[in-house]
Amino acid sequence: MDQVSVSQLESRMNTSSASPLFYKVFTLVAAGMILDAADVYLVSAVNSVLLKNHFATLAQGSMFLSAGFMGLFFGSLLAGYIGDHFGRRIAYQSNLLLFGSMTLLGALAPNIWTLIVLRFLAAIGLGAEIVTGFSLVNEFAPIASRGKWSGLVSVIANSAAPLTLLLSAYVIPHYSWRMMFVIVGGLSLLLWIVRRGFPESPRWLISKHRYQEAAVIIDRLNQDRDGLTDRSEQSTVEEPAKQATSIKRGLLVAIVAVSAINLVQYTFTSWMPTLLVKQGVAVAHSLVFSAVMMVGAPFGALLGASLVDWLGRKKVIITTFIFTAVWGLIYANQRQAEAVMVVGFILVLAIYVLMSSIVSVYVAELFPTTFRFRGAGIANAVAKILTVFTPYVVAFALAYLKASVIFWFIAAVALIAAVIVAIFGPETKKVAIE
Repeated sequence: MDQVSVSQLESRMNTSSASPLFYKVFTLVAAGMILDAADVYLVSAVNSVLLKNHFATLAQGSMFLSAGFMGLFFGSLLAGYIGDHFGRRIAYQSNLLLFGSMTLLGALAPNIWTLIVLRFLAAIGLGAEIVTGFSLVNEFAPIASRGKWSGLVSVIANSAAPLTLLLSAYVIPHYSWRMMFVIVGGLSLLLWIVRRGFPESPRWLISKHRYQEAAVIIDRLNQDRDGLTDRSEQSTVEEPAKQATSIKRGLLVAIVAVSAINLVQYTFTSWMPTLLVKQGVAVAHSLVFSAVMMVGAPFGALLGASLVDWLGRKKVIITTFIFTAVWGLIYANQRQAEAVMVVGFILVLAIYVLMSSIVSVYVAELFPTTFRFRGAGIANAVAKILTVFTPYVVAFALAYLKASVIFWFIAAVALIAAVIVAIFGPETKKVAIE
């Protein structure tokens, strides 16, 4: 195929609309991300039961949780390599098969050591799903509304938090923790079967010079079947500036931004109650406190999805990082439970605006198609490793320093990320990706 024809394929892909095929891709990706997020909340609920029932000691329970973080690290890297070299579809399907089968086998684990190994293997698939899911929507979505669609995946995924907690509250007391593994693992394998017809990314096919295959899928993306295609989402887009963002520059921005938001999210949502108690704040109703805070998660993700296509990626990310740093320090100085919950809700809202705009949208747009999965995978892997060590840093600070040091440290991380994005990050709003 000549260069003119290749350019025509890219142009048709860039001006595609939200057709029935895209809705299918979006739905299947969103379903996978719900199960992915459900597993994260499931594990914390199950771990407490394992300790209570003496299936695991405190040390073994910690290893069970750590195995998940290590699996996420390796899964992020592995998905990047497989996705860029062997295809998005292979990476996407293999991770769900691994995650679903290992989770289902976890229900049969005879002891904690077997469960730890199965958790590590399942988390490899879990980490891969995070990388592949967001990047796939990014590659299929109409450019004019790419941020909205990628952000909506984050909104749907974050809805898994209350759903999983409610399901766990009913299932575990009545049917034991093993049934939760059966439910999540079984649904994952069912989705794997449904997703067997998942299309390959046309952008990846073009990068591999498989133009005829790409043309067939692009034809389907441009179909206006029964008026379902939203032509309002077609727009004139900028040509990709191939020299604008080098891979090294993209990696710098992605690693800093993803690591910063993961550190901020983990510390604020997991450690802030402990830090406040350390400062002499009595938070009486911890469940209500946590619930009010986490209500901000889906709303924040929705707000982020709405803003990135309107204001642009950089404006949203830089402003919200600064906002998060300021409100984190305000949160640290609250002494009344009601104020802690209100300020905490606002803070979580901001954190999930960042989660939605960075992890769901911006990272995948920083890299060319040939390196997109590896770039996103490396950024997520570095963030996961930092998350593994964060509890030890916080514990040291609580033991030997003032609790306020943690608040200042997290504020500094958010501000540094804002500066890096401002200086090195390109604006990718409505820009065609290579």
